[in-house]
Amino acid sequence: MLVLCCFYLAYLLRFNFSIPELELNLMPRGIVTILLIRIAGFIIFRTYSGMIAYTSSEDAQRLFISITIGTLTAGLFNFISHEMGYAYLIPFSVLLIEYLAELVFSTGYRLAVKIVYLEIAQSSKVKRNVIIFGADNNGSVTKRTLERDQKHNYQVVAFIDTKPQLVKQQLEGVRIYDARSDLEALLQTNEVKELVIARWEVSAGMKRSIVETCLKYHVKLLHTPPNSQWLNGSLKTAQIREVRIEELLERDPIALDLEKIKEQVSNKTILVTGAAGSIGSEIVRQLATFNPALLILLDQAETPLYEIEHEIRSHFPKLSFEVVIGDVCNSNRMHNVFQTFKPNVVFHAAAYKHVPMMETNPSEAVYTNVLGTKLCADLAVTYKADKFVLVSTDKAVNPTNVMGASKRIAEIYVQSLDHHLSGKTHTRFVTTRFGNVLGSNGSVIPLFRRQLDAGGPLTVTHPEVTRYFMTIPEACQLVLEAGSMGQGGEIFIFDMGEPVRIADLAVKMIALSGLEPQKDIDIVYTGLRPGEKLYEELLNNGENTTPTHHPKIMIARVREYPYPEVNQKIEQVIHLFDGQNNMELVKAMKEMVPEFISNNSEFEKLDRKRIS
Repeated sequence: MLVLCCFYLAYLLRFNFSIPELELNLMPRGIVTILLIRIAGFIIFRTYSGMIAYTSSEDAQRLFISITIGTLTAGLFNFISHEMGYAYLIPFSVLLIEYLAELVFSTGYRLAVKIVYLEIAQSSKVKRNVIIFGADNNGSVTKRTLERDQKHNYQVVAFIDTKPQLVKQQLEGVRIYDARSDLEALLQTNEVKELVIARWEVSAGMKRSIVETCLKYHVKLLHTPPNSQWLNGSLKTAQIREVRIEELLERDPIALDLEKIKEQVSNKTILVTGAAGSIGSEIVRQLATFNPALLILLDQAETPLYEIEHEIRSHFPKLSFEVVIGDVCNSNRMHNVFQTFKPNVVFHAAAYKHVPMMETNPSEAVYTNVLGTKLCADLAVTYKADKFVLVSTDKAVNPTNVMGASKRIAEIYVQSLDHHLSGKTHTRFVTTRFGNVLGSNGSVIPLFRRQLDAGGPLTVTHPEVTRYFMTIPEACQLVLEAGSMGQGGEIFIFDMGEPVRIADLAVKMIALSGLEPQKDIDIVYTGLRPGEKLYEELLNNGENTTPTHHPKIMIARVREYPYPEVNQKIEQVIHLFDGQNNMELVKAMKEMVPEFISNNSEFEKLDRKRIS
């Protein structure tokens, strides 16, 4: 019908609304020609298959191509007809006017239907005012995606951006405001329900500022995934998810010495112990990008190891890697691993890390964290590895629990071994020490998330307990950087930023879920757990640091111990494992680490005896 109407309108316009009789006689032939061409074009390009109520730019593009090719085809028939001595099928001027009218009316019709449909469909629903951060293509796509949502009547009231040249302009009829100065006023004057972050390439400080402002006005925060994760190249409403607390605590991207890391890793055989854990698996992911000759993933956890194997096989199909199930405390197994693969670099991330659990199982903390480290370090020397990187923790500083003390003993052994062998072997030993890792297995954030899903309450040990936090990728990037720069014997500590109150973390997670703390979800204080302390440290008392070329990495200047003495004491501590006497074992640990003062633990009586 539109084709017929446009064709007749073209004749009327061409002949000033007075069509000559000769042209009227020729018109049926033109009508048949244009109808056949247009119908063929619509079938070939399937312009009929799009749902008119959801017309998109892709539908308009198909229409444009179909109509344009059809007009060019009609023009070709015109030319052939004229060359064969016949009259033109359709006057060229009429054909051009019909082409323009067809474009206008076909797309205009679809747009009108879409607008009417949306108005009718959404008229009965309460409008949800939304602000989109990111006035670019992603922001535009996000707006259209939200407006197509059938469950909610989204209305984008503003775009915000940090680019000055965009401020006060419009995107798809919506004004763009300055994210730095205008956001609070927008939230005050509009009943905004949600803010969608459509791009993240801004500073961490800017992100936090936007988030803090939104939380202040109880505005729910969502964000879109990267373009590469859009389904079939299109953004779906289901992909716009809540902002996670990990994303709020991120810092600006770390500048790495990629050449230095590549020099250490490329074309080398790399062994990662604890490769299925939170830290170990991320180290594996980052190492895989540097194309090592062989990457060995070792862990005793079968299912998580299978999962990281599947992930690496999918994302790095050309990577040469081996998956080894084994316990770092099993001497025969580890001898076989080192003898078979002869790794050039060892990243030792295998460890028990849960403070309360190790407090009640000190023999296992010693067995894995001390014996496991000693065994792997000794084998690195035996099989002439170039470097051994120990992944340690800030809980090794002034330890108040068995887990932290066991990691401190591991640090002492690795450092003393490096000094003892200096000049005798080319194996270098490096220790990296950092705080809590956001989202790691068993950390507070997954716990809070499960408690939120269950309807609360969120449990916090103490109102004033604070922790240093770092994202998993950031921690592992710094491990690789420190490992590449280490010359041997250093204990590298990382810039962990400012400590975070766990209670504040709980409040923010509740707010990010669109709920109110102590109203929708309670926060309950349960008391410090055995071995836990209020504040964590990155340096011992009396220690200081030496800067490196990387602003986020420092070298801790710590007390050094002679290897013969350390080796003898560690052997004594390990020997106590067989007796399974927790008091005797922890007593030996305290003698080896004098700063180990238990807190909220049954082992405090050992400190009182020692003092008396």
